Amino acid sequence: MKIIAESSSTRTEWTLIDGPEIVEHAFTTGLNPYFQTRREISHSIRLELPDAFFRRRWEHVYFYGAGCANVEKNKIMESSLIAQFKTPCTVKSDLLGAARGLLVRSAGLACILGTGSNSCMYDGHEITKNVRPLGFILGDEGSNAHMGKQFIADVLKELAPHHLIDEFYDRFHTTANVLMDDVYTNALPSRSLAKYAFFLHEHIDEPYVYELVYNSLSLFFARNIGSYDYQDRPISFVGSTCMMFEDILRKAAADFGAIVGKCARYSMPGLVQYHSTDA
Repeated sequence: MKIIAESSSTRTEWTLIDGPEIVEHAFTTGLNPYFQTRREISHSIRLELPDAFFRRRWEHVYFYGAGCANVEKNKIMESSLIAQFKTPCTVKSDLLGAARGLLVRSAGLACILGTGSNSCMYDGHEITKNVRPLGFILGDEGSNAHMGKQFIADVLKELAPHHLIDEFYDRFHTTANVLMDDVYTNALPSRSLAKYAFFLHEHIDEPYVYELVYNSLSLFFARNIGSYDYQDRPISFVGSTCMMFEDILRKAAADFGAIVGKCARYSMPGLVQYHSTDA
């Protein structure tokens, strides 16, 4: 029996499998070694996961996570997992998890559009090319955090429509000063910014909102997908953004000359399929 975990900066999905069968399934908050210490990660795992995940040593734990793209950060996550599960662990990036979840063992282009964004060329087992996503300050185009950042900036500069600004402040019971503190002093600012994309989704019929979302997704294609050989192959996407704004995503892709293939909310079904057939 194996544990598979797939984590964004917002939430972590956990599945305990016996071959292709799902034995237990749970969600916890997001785990990211760039923003959390080993102790904080261990604390979240122990307190939020059901007891069924700790009943005995398992065959292996496979963890795919945001912030797990270099050796030092992966060691933080791996030591936390081993301490909690007393089981051999493999830590890989959320991007590889997305590719395996979307394409399983087929080659292609796979992308994340959720709290953050990322993209890669995948050979059916590993990533062969990746354009750096650069995070919500320098990159993450097309993501919830990118859209949220643009919207909050427009709210604070009063560039968004005034009726939307008024409704926003009423909905979130916040002020300009609180918003500034939330962005610049929060340990997980991308998570805070990303939640405002759901407000945008509720108002997608507003021309201002549609244009903001379209421009963000267009930037994703221009600054990321343009670096791949994309013209003759469909591009698969996973994450909340691609599901909320699928119609606009397909429009932005078509305008760029790209083809959108599969859009999925979660990577886990494909990851279960991938690891249930491990050698």
